[in-house]
Amino acid sequence: MSHVFHRMPRQAYPVAVGGEGAYVLDADGKRYLDASGGAAVSCLGHSHAGVIAAIKAQLDALPFAHTSFFTTPAAEALADLLAESAPPGLDHVYFVSGGSEAIEAALKLARQYFVERGEPQRRRFIARRQSYHGNTLGALAVGGNLGRRTLFEPLLIDVEHVSPCYAYRDQQAGETAQAYGERLARELDATIERLGAETVIGFVAETVSGATLGAVPAVPGYFQRLREVCDRHGILLILDEVMCGMGRTGTLFACEQEGMVPDIVTVAKGLGAGYQPIGAMIASSKVYEAILAGSGFFHHGHTYVGHAAACAGALAVQRAIAEENLLARVRELGAGLASRLRQVFQHHEHVGDIRGRGLFWGLEFVADKAAKLPFDPALRLHARIKANAMHEGLMCYPSGGTLDGRAGDHVLLAPPYILEEPQLDEIVEKLGRAVDRSIAEIRGAAAAS
Repeated sequence: MSHVFHRMPRQAYPVAVGGEGAYVLDADGKRYLDASGGAAVSCLGHSHAGVIAAIKAQLDALPFAHTSFFTTPAAEALADLLAESAPPGLDHVYFVSGGSEAIEAALKLARQYFVERGEPQRRRFIARRQSYHGNTLGALAVGGNLGRRTLFEPLLIDVEHVSPCYAYRDQQAGETAQAYGERLARELDATIERLGAETVIGFVAETVSGATLGAVPAVPGYFQRLREVCDRHGILLILDEVMCGMGRTGTLFACEQEGMVPDIVTVAKGLGAGYQPIGAMIASSKVYEAILAGSGFFHHGHTYVGHAAACAGALAVQRAIAEENLLARVRELGAGLASRLRQVFQHHEHVGDIRGRGLFWGLEFVADKAAKLPFDPALRLHARIKANAMHEGLMCYPSGGTLDGRAGDHVLLAPPYILEEPQLDEIVEKLGRAVDRSIAEIRGAAAAS
């Protein structure tokens, strides 16, 4: 009996004992190609010598110094690098230990920003349905994943949710992408006016939707229009790039491809690539200077913010991404992965949509392709795909509840940036077998009943 409180206590887990590039090795010697980066985390794979050496060196020098007493060279250098690399105006970095903490910090900073400006009546956030922003209570509140929210609903702050940008299901027949984006912008505008702009703090959105919707990019112009709406009403725009940022979509920040700049952006997974727990909230000068000119104190913090070893590891990760020209590699490999996915799955009778950007791709599964009808949630297609993929020696990230928190299945792919071309074929071949076996199991169960 294990004394570890596992996520699913009834499940038996293979024991991971090693990593070689894009592969994880278990105690029985089986190799798993990590086609999801765990959860879009391991962007450099599992054995990058330079990152490991940087962490070891920091541990030899100084493992930890509490940020109420000290800063460290590692934190200062990493903040400098991120500020220099971020879109213009995003230049003050607050380090945390993961994505949920980054979102919590962003929500608190946004509230404090308006209090410092003499607008304490601003207390509301607006976010999107079918979004995910983390598992702490504040992050769950702004998130729109009903499956994760429901149990904790009585504990959550009140957040207004508007429609996601989900063209596959929500763009109307005959509606152009521009008109669809404009319709969503009008919905946000109307929601702000209904709530009263003077009560709204900010709008929170994933730049490219992550695990809840499965790598859904916005239609062109959508975020530019949202930026205009937020500016007109004087509210903050907070972008969550915990999953899609740090090169995952082909640029270091996903919002670089949207032609606009948020007031606050959060990053995490690809920041440290899994070598140490780390995340960051990056604030604009406008927001930072309001705190500096006001109380001069951010009313927030955790013991391990700015952890020296975590910052040293993340600094090495980001230097590797730059020095090894991995952003270009993400774009090149991403095009190759997209081509292979479309070749194998575009005409598959149970794949309704293939979407993504860079090395961040999702497949949505349907029982009826013409009607876009999802599988019965009781069949748990996504769980079957995960189990069958693991049997094949492939790690992918399937999820259920794609449509509404209950119905719908998709699989997310977010492999390391260091993949070789043949591994793209390995991903698609193994995923294809896992999908077909899962659907065959469902058909077999139906025939038997």
